[in-house]
Amino acid sequence: MQPHAVALQLDAMPPRLLALLESEWAFLALFGVFVLEGAMLMYFMPSELIVPGSLLLLGTDALLPVLGVAVLGATVGQYALFKMAKRGGRQYLLSRSWFRIDESKLDRFDGWFERWGPIVVPVSNALLFTRGMLTVPAGFADMDDRQFLVLSAAGTLVFEVALAALYLYAGTLL
Repeated sequence: MQPHAVALQLDAMPPRLLALLESEWAFLALFGVFVLEGAMLMYFMPSELIVPGSLLLLGTDALLPVLGVAVLGATVGQYALFKMAKRGGRQYLLSRSWFRIDESKLDRFDGWFERWGPIVVPVSNALLFTRGMLTVPAGFADMDDRQFLVLSAAGTLVFEVALAALYLYAGTLL
């Protein structure tokens, strides 16, 4: 068996965290993390580390479940933010302390959505640094909910598969 195919063995891991990772709740906890990431509330951890970190802790045998949870969770989080933008509007979001996109950046992303239309949703979800940023302009533009969900999930799938592939490739180099 290759080293990257085995779950990380951490003898020094806190017992409660280890018990959670070994329980049936592990994927539910991971789902919650991805919902927060999709809603752009994951300020304490770079989103690019979640799938590789999950595979490191759970092992590569969990690849498909991790990817499924990642896409579903992030899409649920983005959909919540999308609905908040759609219902609350621009000023509502800009007035919220947890919404950490300033008005000038939001103007820029609004311009991208106006210029390119709904196709920027999956494109932005598949790229570093713009991931999820077009969720809010899509809500402001009153984009169809189903269309948003499909496009958001497609972009997230591309992003998460790329991260998993990089992790797996890095494991073959070791």
